Amino acid sequence: MHVSTESAIARLHQAGDGDTLGGRIWRARDAAKLSTKDLASKLGVRSETISSWERDRAEPRANRLFMLAGVLGVTPVWLIAGVGRGPDEETAEPPQNQLRKQLDLIKKLHAQTGEAIATLELEIERADQEED
Repeated sequence: MHVSTESAIARLHQAGDGDTLGGRIWRARDAAKLSTKDLASKLGVRSETISSWERDRAEPRANRLFMLAGVLGVTPVWLIAGVGRGPDEETAEPPQNQLRKQLDLIKKLHAQTGEAIATLELEIERADQEED
């Protein structure tokens, strides 16, 4: 199966929800019914920092991102990539089923990435052989 780099990237984009990190932070904060001041207090940052994150003018460091996900009740993967269940969706199934679905999706994306890498390696090999 021949997978172009562009189609591999397009597949990765299709997996997400189309929003930005800032938009997802805002949606999760809104769903948790927290003000920027309340969220900032829980995270030990200033309200202005939360506002900058929500406007995509800055991004939280990894440790803050994980704290943020925990406080907002979402996964870091959802915050970063919009993959999985968002905070405003109904939770009708047990959390372990949701985690299994997320794991299956990540495994699928991993396999697709592997295919894209293999295809690129073949193309490079062919190009090198043509030059010789």
